[in-house]
Amino acid sequence: MEQFIAYTIYLHAFLGGIGLLTGVGSMLFKKGGALHKRSGKLFSLSMVGSSVIALFIAVIPGHKNLFLFLIGLFTIYLVLAGNRSLTFKPRLKKKANSIDLIISVGMLLFSVLMLGLGGYSLVNGASGGILYLVFGGLGVFLTIRDFLFHKNFKASKNDWLLVHITRMIAALIASITAFVVAGLGMGNLISWIAPSVIGTVYIVFWRRKMKKA
Repeated sequence: MEQFIAYTIYLHAFLGGIGLLTGVGSMLFKKGGALHKRSGKLFSLSMVGSSVIALFIAVIPGHKNLFLFLIGLFTIYLVLAGNRSLTFKPRLKKKANSIDLIISVGMLLFSVLMLGLGGYSLVNGASGGILYLVFGGLGVFLTIRDFLFHKNFKASKNDWLLVHITRMIAALIASITAFVVAGLGMGNLISWIAPSVIGTVYIVFWRRKMKKA
């Protein structure tokens, strides 16, 4: 069993490494170009694969890791939501379909649950309360933004692209943070904040660029 778990952890790290490389590549390659699309597909597949494995590892006795579980769950949501936004590009869609709603509603319900667990943990002095509140709050915020996008996506020709960039960069931020904090064991404040700051600057740049288009 331990050997199986070890191989599973190696596979998780391998897929995560591919995700980091292809994610950075997607940022650098020309948007909409062949290299961007190919690296984006590899990023999505490797991130979802790595995150599904992370969920499994995070609940194994002796390997339980709340941080790894939450990062894995959020990464799956972000990658799925980011790719689903591309289906709104042709503007032939009249409304969000069941798949779009399942992704967002599912994440919203889990986020509300995390907020409840976070509040309970803080009141009772249990560990992980802050993590639950942070990820739960982010989940609620992002899914509400999803619903607003689903309702008003026809109002702007670039909204689908803004949602795509925001969700995919957020997924990359999550994976880099997990690699630095959990993989390299660097749990200081800079390790937590630096990926988010860099990713946020990139997102703001593209949001301003799209609004000028």
